[in-house]
Amino acid sequence: MKFIHLTEIDLILASVFVIAMAVLSLFLQLGIFKQIIIAAARTVVQLLAVGMVLKFIFADLHFGWLLLVSLIMLIAASREVMQRQAKRFSGFWGFGLGALSMFVSSFSLTLIALLFMIENKPWYEPQYAIPLLGMMLGNTMNGIALGLDRLTTNAWEQRTVIEGRLMMGHTWKQAVETIRRHSIRSGMIPIINSMAIAGLVSLPGMMTGQILAGSPPVEAVKYQILILFLISAGTGFGTMVAVWAASRYLFDERQRLRLDRLKSSR
Repeated sequence: MKFIHLTEIDLILASVFVIAMAVLSLFLQLGIFKQIIIAAARTVVQLLAVGMVLKFIFADLHFGWLLLVSLIMLIAASREVMQRQAKRFSGFWGFGLGALSMFVSSFSLTLIALLFMIENKPWYEPQYAIPLLGMMLGNTMNGIALGLDRLTTNAWEQRTVIEGRLMMGHTWKQAVETIRRHSIRSGMIPIINSMAIAGLVSLPGMMTGQILAGSPPVEAVKYQILILFLISAGTGFGTMVAVWAASRYLFDERQRLRLDRLKSSR
């Protein structure tokens, strides 16, 4: 199979559709024109930057570079988790919840996959480690953000119900049990949908990329199944950890609801 190179003209033509969508949103007064343009610009700048960085890292195989890139990815993902919530925790907890949850889930599962499933030599070769970790962090980030947003928003809206349960003698776990369960479910719905339609409605990104690069379709399918299973587990574990820790932090040591620990996003 041959590899088809894309030119700058091809990318410019693709950007025309994004610009057209942004202009249409302006006429419809959706209030997202600026966000679309900024997101598109960030996509170009960030991907070009990471392309140059990866070219350097691939040429100079060293565990230290992989560790540095991984930490940068974790910090960026943790910040995005915090930014996408209507009600978020103030102070370090707004950042720390996402960072802790993604570190526990994404990093551990990525390490297991590299050591015992892919078994590349050396296991930290950036060609495999960085894309795998990136997919894990990206999807886990979405699940955690959705779960935390659902938890904090519902806790704020149902504060009288929660306080009423506490007055009736319920523990903090019992007071937010339903909200916590629905929050975890919300965080996991996107990845469940992705697994349910894989191969029928859509060809997942990694599989498509490998096929376009010339890999045998069956091998691409094997990798995609592995990635989807790892992502689903990482998203599930990460969302559970984040929602549990966040729901506990909503209450103090005397099991009083502390909504003053939340603030509205700008």
